[in-house]
Amino acid sequence: MMRSNDTPITLDLFADQAPTTSSQIEQIGQQSFVLRGFALPWLERLLPALESVLQAAPFRQMVTPGGFTMSVALSSCGALGWTTDRSGYRYTAHDPQTGHPWPGMPAVFRELAQAAARQAQFEHFEPDSCLINRYVPGARMSLHQDKDERSLAAPIVSISLGLPAVFQFGGFERSDKSLRIALLHGDIVVWGGVDRLRYHGVLPLKEGHHRRLGTQRINLTFRTAG
Repeated sequence: MMRSNDTPITLDLFADQAPTTSSQIEQIGQQSFVLRGFALPWLERLLPALESVLQAAPFRQMVTPGGFTMSVALSSCGALGWTTDRSGYRYTAHDPQTGHPWPGMPAVFRELAQAAARQAQFEHFEPDSCLINRYVPGARMSLHQDKDERSLAAPIVSISLGLPAVFQFGGFERSDKSLRIALLHGDIVVWGGVDRLRYHGVLPLKEGHHRRLGTQRINLTFRTAG
């Protein structure tokens, strides 16, 4: 897997032990769940697929419509990729950096996202977009809603890899009080239905070193965008 400055990170593909088949499930909203360790048994397929995607569409730091450079580096795969620049937030079929279509979504990505959605009682999830975020210490994601998708009927599936992070899960107004939820390597958050437009974000990532992914956190967010 590559950093945004193309410094290689050596992966130990056997550093994690798979948990029991019944991962712990925490309910954080009426239709919102944290699936603890759910992704761990998938890592031997997931991480090589992620590395292939990033070779085709490396991480880059994008600019918001307000002209601010995001602290989180981004990439995407699937039929549609999320992007931002001075003209606004949107999904595109092509990587604006290369002009080529975004890399196709690997089968293991889709299978894991659908399995997590089913575990959270969202059947028939068909993601067509995976936003890949890379956090380094100090990087953060401010509270926001996922509302650029054409339909809000499908859930959001968010997979955490690498360093731990504090996930903020709020209400339907930015000013509403937010839960602070520690997310560890392999945890998955799924929310949708009545909770689909809740504000959420990530507090600044703390310094640390993950034995498998180094000094970073990777987040895979699956959506039905088209």
